[in-house]
Amino acid sequence: MEKVIRIYTDGASRGNPGPGAIAYIIMDESGNVLRQSAKFIGACTNNIAEYSALILALEEAMKLGSDAFCFSDSELMVSQLRGKYKVKKGHIKELFERVKTIEKNFSKIEYNSVRRTDAMIRKADGMVNSVLDDVEKLQAIRRK
Repeated sequence: MEKVIRIYTDGASRGNPGPGAIAYIIMDESGNVLRQSAKFIGACTNNIAEYSALILALEEAMKLGSDAFCFSDSELMVSQLRGKYKVKKGHIKELFERVKTIEKNFSKIEYNSVRRTDAMIRKADGMVNSVLDDVEKLQAIRRK
């Protein structure tokens, strides 16, 4: 029996490039949260953060399900993964290829672009911003 999971990811950088963070939420078909995580990833662009969030989520999701439905507010990333847009930048191409390698571990995988107003994307966005806020606070303390 196929186990279906839903993956919501978000990544952001403040400054683009600037301090970056990622978050993911993995849910089962009934809407139960199976895993969630957020972390600081250092200086990066928004696109690097979006791909990094998806990669981390997919690596975790391999242990949880065979069919994955992925949701992101990054239309660019989703369009690239669906083959609608070409990946032109080398550093993004590496991340794209990593996703394509990981996705072979799933029976089925689907990428969906959703609005930032989606409830689960808002939750992931809040997790990302919480991490970035904590980093800014820590940096302010260190400057004193």
